[in-house]
This record gives sequence, structure tokens and C-alpha cells, in this order.
Amino acid sequence: MSRSCGLLVLVLAKGLSVKLFSRFGVVSVQPIPFRLFLSSLILAIIVAMPAAAQTSASPPSSPVGLTSSGPSPDQTSQPAAEGVLSDQPISLNFQNIDIKALLQVFADFSGANIVATDGVSGVVTVRLNQVPWRQALNIVLQSKGLVTRQEGRVLWVSKPGEWELHEKRMHEAQSALEAVSPLAMLSLRLQYARATDVAQRLQGGAAGSVAGRWLSARGSVLAEPRTNQIFISDLPARLVDLEKMLIQLDVPVRQILIEARIVEADDQFGQSLGVRLGAGMAIPLKVQGSAHQLSVGATNAATAAGTVSGNQVNLPAGLAGQTLNSPSTFAVSLFNAAADRFINVEISALEASGLGKVVSRPRVVTADQTKALIEQGTELPYQTSAGNGVTAISFRKANLKLEVTPQITPDGSVVLEVDVNRDSVGQITPAGYAINTKHVRTQVRVEDGGTVVLGGIYEETDRHDEAKVPGLGELPGLGWLFRKRDQTRRKSELLIFLTPRVIADGRP
Repeated sequence: MSRSCGLLVLVLAKGLSVKLFSRFGVVSVQPIPFRLFLSSLILAIIVAMPAAAQTSASPPSSPVGLTSSGPSPDQTSQPAAEGVLSDQPISLNFQNIDIKALLQVFADFSGANIVATDGVSGVVTVRLNQVPWRQALNIVLQSKGLVTRQEGRVLWVSKPGEWELHEKRMHEAQSALEAVSPLAMLSLRLQYARATDVAQRLQGGAAGSVAGRWLSARGSVLAEPRTNQIFISDLPARLVDLEKMLIQLDVPVRQILIEARIVEADDQFGQSLGVRLGAGMAIPLKVQGSAHQLSVGATNAATAAGTVSGNQVNLPAGLAGQTLNSPSTFAVSLFNAAADRFINVEISALEASGLGKVVSRPRVVTADQTKALIEQGTELPYQTSAGNGVTAISFRKANLKLEVTPQITPDGSVVLEVDVNRDSVGQITPAGYAINTKHVRTQVRVEDGGTVVLGGIYEETDRHDEAKVPGLGELPGLGWLFRKRDQTRRKSELLIFLTPRVIADGRP
């Protein structure tokens, strides 16, 4: 009706008369007088206004009906570029409506761009009251076994598997096109990254590996280490992406100064008291007229001026927790004029104390996410068996080692993966020197310029040892002649501090 009125107004505005019959339009046009033209124009305007008002106020026709508590249909039929309605409630009451027609109802109501593929067909009966239109759309699609896919501002509706088949065909067509497309060449001079490393990553790591490959099947790359240039031959579209990626990769890497402080403190004290006691006698005997001598106890053979050998009690003093000095001794020997009766007493004692402090400060500078290693120490030789009775000399390290891998976080902190080793030469053994090992491996997060304590080892030893002759060692007053005592106290502590500093402008 509105189209007919609009056509009538247009004809009258031209000063023409029109005769309409049947449904196929205009069959004749003739000129009319000015007065008749003016009156006809006014009549046409009056007739057209109610029709236009009725058209704008009525919703799209449907078999049964569509109502909404949201905006008016004029607002909901705006194109998607002006915004899609949020989840406004919608009421639907349709019987045996074609699914594509129902999708058109949703598109008109919401302003969304909905496209249905050729496989979408069938009718549906639905009655919903005040349901969000997105939920109502999902209910309708689930009832027909359909799926949706959002692509930009367009919502595609298709059968399950139809879109995947479409994408597969598109991929096959694209692959076939790439197989015959001409290749192009891209050359770049890298400023910070190493060309050989970048070329290896573009090819997927190890030679022949396709995992993580950035090039196409026909692409190839050549790295020139002398000029640090990289040459890539590939499809033009792929070269554009590779150039953007290489520009983002070829940036200077930030550097970090890492300083470690390893503090070792040792305090020890030891006492040891021991004794050696021996007695002997020689008794002359005559057996069948022959002179003999019976010796009881230790021998009385002289070994030095004023001393004789032989002890029944041999409990000398120990080393009191140290290995450098031997205990002091005081010996007394008593014997008669004939030197056939004697008593040997030797007292040994040692008291030792020590206080030590070792501070080690290894420092190393490394790039972000690059492992750094610094070590200092001694290699100790020891013998190993090479078979067939042949021995060989091997070496083992006893050193101070700092191994660290830093990572700078976006907020300026530093994540450190640290391995600190502090070895020292221990006591001598028949197989060689023993090595005292102190090792810390951890991962920490530290602020730039901050200091963190990685860990500490605290040892305290308090030892009392006693050795004695049963029974005699308990005698009051004289028991010390048959007893040995050792007392050792030791305290040791190890602390490891770590301080990372991000280097700015080439200076820490």
C-alpha cells in the first residue's frame, strides 16, 4: 500500500494521470489539468500518511506472532554497524515456520548479521515468552541440531561439520595455490640477534625437524655469519609476516649484574687428656743349677736416656678437634739400681681453639635469560684403577662456583635460577683428599637492587668421649692414670646472599 501511494504521489507531482488495474502496475499515463492535479496531490498525501504510520508501527508479519518488551522494531532493524542489541527479552509464537524465516526474525529484532548456509532447512514450532533473544536463538538452533560460528560481526549458522568441510576445502585450495605461486626473496641485516640462531629457529630447531617451523613447505633460509645477514626465500604473504616477526625479535637484550656473598664462620674448641702407664720387673731364678730370669709386665729395654719401652695402659691424648698439632707429653720412669724393676708414666694433653671467617664474593654479568657461570678453586689429584694393575691419576675439583640464569619480569623484578657450590679440601684419606661440599640450588624472585638470603647451614657439635680401663678407671684419686678424656665443641654457619642489578645504559 505504501509503495502504491508513493508511486501515485510521484505521478501526480509530474502532472500526470494514471490508470491502475490488475496487480501488474501502470497501463497508461495521460496529462491532467492543474486544478485537478492539485486536488489529487492533496488527496494522495492524506491517503499515504495513515499507511506510512501503520507500516512503521507494525512488526514484521509472521504466521502466528512476535512480541518484544525491548526497543521498537524501527530501532531493532538498524544495521549491525550501529550496534547489536544486548540480551533483550523476546516472545515468540510460531507454528511450522521455516527455520530461515525465523532466523530473519532474529536478525530484524536484534540487528545482528546472521547468515545461514544452504544446508540449513526445515520447519520449527516455537513458543517462548520473555526470553533473552540470544538464549532463544540457541534454543531454536539446538532443537534443529545446528551450530553457530562467529566471524567478525557476522554470525554463521550451519549444520555440524559443514563449516569444517568448508574450511578444509579452503585450506586445500590455498595449499594448491601456494604450490604454484612464485617465490620472493627477503634479506635482513640483524643488529642484535645472531643470524645462525635465527635461521635455525625459522627451520624448526634441529635439522630436518618440522616442529615449530615458521617457513612454508617451499621456503628456505640462508644465514651469513660474516655480515650477520639472513636471506629468506618464501611466498610473498609469508615474507610479510616473517619480516614483522624478525623486527620484533631483533632487539637489544637487557643485561644483569649478579653479585653473591658467601659467608662462612667457624668456631671450635677442644680438650684432650691421656696417659700411658707401664710397669715391669725381672726375677732371677735357678733351675737345675742354671741361672734364669723371669720377666713380668712390660719390657725394660732402654730406648733412650731415662726411658724404657712397654705400657700396660696405652690411652694417649687425641688431637682435640684439629689436625695440625700433636699433644704435649710428660713422661717419668722409676727403676731400681739393678734396673730390673721399673714404672713408666707418660701424661699427654692438648687444648686447641680456633675462630675462622671466610667471605667469598663472586660477581658475574649476563644477558636476560642467558646462563652464566663463574668458578674458582683447586683440582686435587687422586689415583684410579685403569685395569690390569695399572693406575692413573685423575683430578677432582674443589672450588667455588656460581651458576645463574636470570629473567627480567615486566614489573622490573628479576627471577633467578641459582646454583651455588662451595667446596673445600677436607682431611687426607688413603685414597686421597676428601672434599667438603656445600651446595645450594634454588629459584627466587628478587627486586632490582634487592638482596635475598638464599639459605643457610648452621651446625653445632658438642662431643665428650672417654676411654678407660674397667674397674681401675673408677678408682678415686688414681683413676685418671687409667682413663682418657676428649671434649670437642664446634659451631659453623654458612650464609649465601644474592643481589641482582639490572644494567641501564651499559653501566651497573
